[in-house]
Amino acid sequence: MTEHPTITRRRLLALFGAVPVLAACGSSVGGGSGGTSGGAKAIKVGLVVPQSGVYAALGTDMQRGWDLWLEQNGGKFGDYTVTTVVADEGETPQTGVPAVQKVLQSDGVDVVVGIVNSATALGVADTLKESKKLLIVTNAGAGALTGKARTPYIWRTSFTNAQVSAAMGAHLAQSGFKDGVFAIAPDYAAGAEVIAGFTKAFEAGGGKVVGTAKPAFGKTSDYQPFLTQIQQSGAKATFCFFSGSEAITFVKQYQQFGLAGTIPLYGSGFLTEGSVLKQQADAALGVQTTLHYTDQLDNPANKAFVAAYQAKYQASPSTFSVQTADAANVLNRALKTATALDGDALAAALGGVGAVDDSPRGSWTFDGQTPRQTMYLRKVENVNGTLVNAVVQDLGQQSQPR
Repeated sequence: MTEHPTITRRRLLALFGAVPVLAACGSSVGGGSGGTSGGAKAIKVGLVVPQSGVYAALGTDMQRGWDLWLEQNGGKFGDYTVTTVVADEGETPQTGVPAVQKVLQSDGVDVVVGIVNSATALGVADTLKESKKLLIVTNAGAGALTGKARTPYIWRTSFTNAQVSAAMGAHLAQSGFKDGVFAIAPDYAAGAEVIAGFTKAFEAGGGKVVGTAKPAFGKTSDYQPFLTQIQQSGAKATFCFFSGSEAITFVKQYQQFGLAGTIPLYGSGFLTEGSVLKQQADAALGVQTTLHYTDQLDNPANKAFVAAYQAKYQASPSTFSVQTADAANVLNRALKTATALDGDALAAALGGVGAVDDSPRGSWTFDGQTPRQTMYLRKVENVNGTLVNAVVQDLGQQSQPR
């Protein structure tokens, strides 16, 4: 989901050499340094998530999902006692790549889990190949990670940017909006992928995009010029992609500008996901999004997960929590058949995991090292005084667009 403006490989390599290595922020469960020690099996995992910067809230949710799964399973993956070394990804590759290098090289972890920024995930691909270590991405949405830049050492339990937005494109093409949707997303790589995925699916269904806008990423606080464009475009609906603080600002200004009542707002689910929804308040009412999770899903695994999460953290889980808990889940499954802890052995074992049928998001499977999973149409509603992303429709199982 989250990337920064395109950084060339040469510039990345220069940056990696220039930025100080970040220290890991702590260790949570268990002990050991991987492999077998004194007859006991152990595995060390580097959990690299944002603990500072604009995406710190995502990192909190990710670590909570990971810690909760381990707590519920005795701090073990089967017979393996788990040590977790936590490192701060920050918000850019300049901080994220050194954090990954640190847990791999200094802490000697067997597996890396996490990563919000796609440029960071792509930037550590060569390091993973050289060390033959596995990375399970639990958020970063760039299609290249499991597409054209695919490596056996990078798997994901999250999504691709186009996977989420294509689901909305197909839905809106079937929902009476064929003659006009305006698309808007921040001017950076993730925004471009989202708009491209939406547009391709929408136009394939006979829809017409009547206008697009790309506000400067991380620098736009006044969306009035863009809202004026939407108003004057003749659009019947707006599709957008924003997350974090930008999602809060855009949704509030969309309502304040008077568009919410005349041009309904749709988006990728991150628009109203997690802690931003409470801050958007009533401005978010009626906004519809597509995503592979909501805490409102009516299945036994989700009900149990939500109850446990709320009891431990006094908050509801987000898709960021679930994606990271599912990373623990699939590692646990893979270690039942893995012949070793190196990336080749673990990748081979992940390929045989099959259906993950006890996930809070519903059953899903790996398809090309990324989830084939159900997409849900969600609508923000007020339920007993609490804003929630209520399930409107099951849009079926979908893979990464090819």
